[in-house]
Amino acid sequence: MANAQQKTLRVTLVHSPIGSKEAHRACVRGLGLRRLNQTVELADTPAIRGMINRVAYLVKCEG
Repeated sequence: MANAQQKTLRVTLVHSPIGSKEAHRACVRGLGLRRLNQTVELADTPAIRGMINRVAYLVKCEG
């Protein structure tokens, strides 16, 4: 059974993805980030962590 209390991560876009690789921009969009200083709460899964690690220079993550 799934946990009643789902772990979440708060991810904020702090640098513009303009000029970064296309795959990195796709990760930013995949995380649900559209504009600077936008914050989203995402489930703490290995896939999400991998996307965050790929674009760690563009985002700030809080557990």
